[in-house]
Amino acid sequence: MTQLRFDGQVAIVTGAGGGLGRHHALLLASRGAHVVVNDIGGSVTGDGADAGPAEAVAQEIRELGGEAVADSHSVATAVDGEGIVKTALAAYGRIDILVNNAGILRDTPLPDMTPAMLDAVIDVHLKGAFHVTRPAWQVMRTQGYGRIVNTTSAAGILGTPRKSNYGAAKGGIVGLTRVLALEGAADNIKVNAIAPIAATRMLTHSMRPPRDSGADDASAAEDAGSRMSPAAQAMMDAVTSKLDPALVSPVVAFLAHRDCPVSGEIFTAGAGQVARFFTGRTAGYYAPALSAEDVRDHLAEIRDEAGYTVPTDPGEEIAQLLRVVAARPPLGAL
Repeated sequence: MTQLRFDGQVAIVTGAGGGLGRHHALLLASRGAHVVVNDIGGSVTGDGADAGPAEAVAQEIRELGGEAVADSHSVATAVDGEGIVKTALAAYGRIDILVNNAGILRDTPLPDMTPAMLDAVIDVHLKGAFHVTRPAWQVMRTQGYGRIVNTTSAAGILGTPRKSNYGAAKGGIVGLTRVLALEGAADNIKVNAIAPIAATRMLTHSMRPPRDSGADDASAAEDAGSRMSPAAQAMMDAVTSKLDPALVSPVVAFLAHRDCPVSGEIFTAGAGQVARFFTGRTAGYYAPALSAEDVRDHLAEIRDEAGYTVPTDPGEEIAQLLRVVAARPPLGAL
């Protein structure tokens, strides 16, 4: 089998100072890519900063015979997003791959969710992807080539309690991915997303019991283990033992490769299993003079997944609607 390689290509991986990002960076570098290892070195909740983690991963890559530079700009601002791209251009002169992986958590039920908690998560996940992608996009368009891998989550696709901010941000990533895939097609820029399932500090943070009211994020993260029952800890250990983050990175590498044939798609990956998430449209129910009572009485038909379709864009979805209308003229029409 021919190995998928990235010789001569340059990759930016955000949030690469640990966890999933580190494994993405290591794998790309091992296949020949020059990697910009970006990470601010903050906590899982986004507090603090430390250039050490990014530099440690870059050094690890170099010691393994690869090529990497560290970058500690934050993805949360447009200025710093441009700074990450400038780091790549200053070091290597081009950008072929962007993996938007940086993320934080600020979990709490909706009644306790503050605007600041919402903004912090949106700024890193959704705006962060935008802030780095936009300047990188200009480089890729000029080259006539690019691969972008965004990071979404089942929380944004399926929903998860206590994560209204995170779910909103990750749902936004899906929409961003779909739009950019369409916009990038003419310039050979392919954009896909992964929804990883992996044993990282974010998963550990999410599985901890809800923090006491008034406890700050830093202290809550520190004492998570001490507040977890032995049974809960055993369950978490059993789950995380199978969720090696390194098993997500091969999917990222494939989506980042020149040979990747798809764009605008969402893949879930964990424990060595890969699957695709997609948005389907049921055949539904049609009435020329639709009423609320029609919706009530035909809800099962509306929700019936038999014969669903997967529209590629809003135009195709509208075309499906128009075909139904054309096939079913109004009552009384000849």
